[in-house]
Amino acid sequence: MVQSVQRAAHILRELAASGRLGVTDLAERLGVSKPAVYALLRSLEAEGLVRQDKDNRKYLLGSALLRLGNAYLETHELRSRSVPWAETLAERTGEAVWVAVLDDDRYALVVHHAFRQGSGAQILELGASIPWNTSALGKALVAFLPKLRQKELLEGDLAQLTGQSLVDPVGLADQLEETRQLGYALDDQESALGEAAIASPVFDRAGSPAGAIGVVGPVERLLTEPARQRHAVAVREVATLLSRELGAGRGVAWRVSD
Repeated sequence: MVQSVQRAAHILRELAASGRLGVTDLAERLGVSKPAVYALLRSLEAEGLVRQDKDNRKYLLGSALLRLGNAYLETHELRSRSVPWAETLAERTGEAVWVAVLDDDRYALVVHHAFRQGSGAQILELGASIPWNTSALGKALVAFLPKLRQKELLEGDLAQLTGQSLVDPVGLADQLEETRQLGYALDDQESALGEAAIASPVFDRAGSPAGAIGVVGPVERLLTEPARQRHAVAVREVATLLSRELGAGRGVAWRVSD
């Protein structure tokens, strides 16, 4: 990788994580000189990728990134094809629906959010990034990855967002096996207290997991029987239909690569 491009990407990631940083802060985090960081920032600023706060002289992300993000969503096949299916699932279950892809091989990145119908104020979670092991969407995806990649993820850093987050590799491996058997994964207050989710994988024409779709809402509304089973059936059926629209063959959802 070209070093200047790599450093520029590092700057953007640091600003995304921290919000506002000065030249000195960035130089320390990148391990390079302040003049080198300043030169990169000037180039990024000229392209609208970063901007400088005139009051404290620190740098923030720029508006051009929003345009790039929107372009990513508009050209993402799973996201574009999932929109009507997500609306159907939201209407059928009465819950909010998220569609996610695996980002950086560690996070479930929400690429579409269909609001719960007939409800009050709701927060748009488009772009939310959730550690895979704390998310039904992430677990639904990872459960159908090749076994070697699953092993790598289970042996890697496992986030703990709440006291319910599972960070035991053996316990997580059991959950992944159960997901493969049932066709859906659960999140029982593992990413946010009081919140739950039920998600199923979506497959592409090659039979690989392209993403996941699921319902998200209060734990007492999603995981109390018989609602849990009803929602699980709805999620799995919609995921299967969406997979077929992406070109996946029948029965592909129940196969995992070696």
